Amino acid sequence: MARKALILLEGSRDNGPLYVQAAQRLGLHPVTLSADPTRHGYLAAEGLEAVRVDTDNLDALIAECSRLGAIYDIAGITGLASPGESVYATVGKLCRHFDLPGPNPASIERCCDKFVQRQFLAEAGVLQPAYRLAADATEVESAAAEIGLPVVLKPAVGNGSTGVRLCRNADEVADHTTYLFGGKHKWRSSPRVLIEEFAQGPYYEAEIMGNAVIGVTGAEFDRGPHFVFRDSIFPAPLTDDEHIRIADVSLSCLRALGLGWGPANIEFRWTKRGPVVIEVNPRLPDGITPRVVRLAYGIDLVTEHIKLVIGEEWDLRRSQSHIAATRIVVPDRDGILDWIEGDSLAAAMPGVAEVKLYVEPKTPIVRNGDCRDRIGHVIAASASLGQAKAILQRAVDFIDWSITPFPTPGERE
Repeated sequence: MARKALILLEGSRDNGPLYVQAAQRLGLHPVTLSADPTRHGYLAAEGLEAVRVDTDNLDALIAECSRLGAIYDIAGITGLASPGESVYATVGKLCRHFDLPGPNPASIERCCDKFVQRQFLAEAGVLQPAYRLAADATEVESAAAEIGLPVVLKPAVGNGSTGVRLCRNADEVADHTTYLFGGKHKWRSSPRVLIEEFAQGPYYEAEIMGNAVIGVTGAEFDRGPHFVFRDSIFPAPLTDDEHIRIADVSLSCLRALGLGWGPANIEFRWTKRGPVVIEVNPRLPDGITPRVVRLAYGIDLVTEHIKLVIGEEWDLRRSQSHIAATRIVVPDRDGILDWIEGDSLAAAMPGVAEVKLYVEPKTPIVRNGDCRDRIGHVIAASASLGQAKAILQRAVDFIDWSITPFPTPGERE
């Protein structure tokens, strides 16, 4: 009998190893298809099977999956968030071709274009910020004036907060518009910018599988004007009414966009008007979310997602009720990382669940104002919110680093 395989499109530093390990625990052989397998270091480090193929070429992927199907019994196909949500649309198309369980590709594509997503949500009456679409600097300036400052400028297609910035005045709007249209931003599609009203209030994320809201994360960002996560709590300290309102709006979003199969993540700001939808992501977040949900509730989102992918029954019942607190380690300047230490001491503390540093000494540090700025994370878990926060802070205090700024132009090295 042929060995059962799980096909993974692309990979990721954060969730990639989790999917590989979960697949192996379920008795599956993981095979990664990637445009550049060397981008995902864990593949070579663990001696995992990886195939180089153009993951933007559906016909090439069908041909490769057909080849693998002659070797293995392909139990399912799924993807990971790098390089973006478009991977999931491709997964949906592959699943339909091979008659396997998978997401609706049309629904995923609606979400990939943030302007199209907003239009579907607006038609369903979902509360969201005022927004406009612009194709050049003149349209951006006009839209910002019409909406009223401050505004958020973001590429219509993209993820990981790449190219997203809060602009509080006309000069900042002009500067970021020049950055986006002036050749510095790497566009994945035709250049279009979404201009949005800045919804002010606490930030929350609804973590979803199928039509079930597993829980809500509360998070704070590092220093503006960008949106780089710094601290998070799962589950967020919400009242029952607040949780119900976020869950209700989340389900409205799923219906409006035709989602409801597999994982999703919906971002909110709690404003004076209540929960305002910032973005709907038709995927499992690439980062710490699967880890904190498992620590807090005992639910392994990655394993349960794979069960769905291979047609098995999943189990989303909580086996415990803890609080997980997280700090994302973000550098305070650009330059060369001289040293970073304290992770072993932090990890040895009771209540600390995970400490991970992503960088080595002598690494150049260049802040981009997006998810690439992260250089590590610390996760603590406890039965109480106050205790989880206290453990986290004591652990974080152990971690320190030194960065030598890059020489300024004209300065001797």
